[in-house]
Parts: sequence; C-alpha cells; structure tokens
Amino acid sequence: MIDITFSNDLEPEKGKLLISDPFLDDDYFRRSLIYLCEFNKEGSFGFVINNFISINLHDLDESFPEIETQISLGGPMEINSLYFIHTLGDKINNSLLIDENVYLGGDFQQLSVFIKEDESIIKNVRFFIGYSGWAANQLDTEIRNNSWIVSEMSSSKLLFDSQSKLTWKRYMYDLGGKFKVMSRFPIDPRDN
Repeated sequence: MIDITFSNDLEPEKGKLLISDPFLDDDYFRRSLIYLCEFNKEGSFGFVINNFISINLHDLDESFPEIETQISLGGPMEINSLYFIHTLGDKINNSLLIDENVYLGGDFQQLSVFIKEDESIIKNVRFFIGYSGWAANQLDTEIRNNSWIVSEMSSSKLLFDSQSKLTWKRYMYDLGGKFKVMSRFPIDPRDN
C-alpha cells in the first residue's frame, strides 16, 4: 500500500506554484496549478494557470484587436474582472514585478496599444478572469492540511507556453516518488 500523505518542503512565496491535492473536491481548484503572485502576513493571491476557456479577448474588451489568446479562469474571486501577467517589464506603466521577469498588471490601455502595434506581443501576456485569494494565514492552514503542494516553477517561460504543457498531471508526475503515482489517480476514486 502506498502512503498518500505528503509534506510540503517548500514555503509558499511569490513566484512559486501551488499544486492541488489529487482529492481536492472543488470546482475551481480540482487538479489545478496556481501561480502565486503574492504571499505575506495579510494574505495571498494568485491565478489558476491550467483552467483555460474559449473567449475572444475582443469580446471582453473592445479596445483589443480580434486576436487569439489564452484566457484562464484565474479563480473564484472578482470573476467580473480581467487580470494579466506579462514579461514586458517596465514597458507597461505601473506593472509590478512578481518573480524572474514576470510582472503583474499595469496600464491596460497601454498594453492594448502595444498589441495593436505588434500582435506578436500577445505571446508574452496571460489573461485571467478572476483570481484565487486567501485571507491571512488561510493558505498556510490549507498547506498544513495537505490541500496544496508547494513547488518551484521549472521556468517562468512555461506560464506563457501552450496549455498542453501546463497540466496538473505533468507537474505531479515531475515531482517524482509518490507524487508520480498520485498523478495517475482518477478524479473519482470509484473509477479505479
């Protein structure tokens, strides 16, 4: 019999990845990967990076050109708001450095202008509807209760790669050991 309990050796912090427990039964977080944008004593937030939806960005904001891009459901908070992370750095006014050349937000209209001028910029931007947030100490408690595994992002470039590379199963498998076995668990244990 395999021991399915696990411990988190890494501390959560900006730029880390949260991998959901295989048995987490939540519509937003089941088999999710969350990129942490902030972690401090007041609370934490990040975006689910592997829950893609099919919506044209122009349909959400008419200032954007008709362009294909990835949009994700970032989490259950503020689901009427659009957020973005990018690698454009200080080219976008008011953007905030998260980690290793990954920035949060900034001047949305300025981003729109840049994309109209050069559509290839879109490959350096990820959009999210809503975000995932935790009150003070809430995420720490969830990690102690094994709802999340804290992991390093193997590369910040993966955030902007195709959705086929951002899978829960792949990240669990890459952790090795018992996580590799857990990556094969069915969503519904009765399917075993």
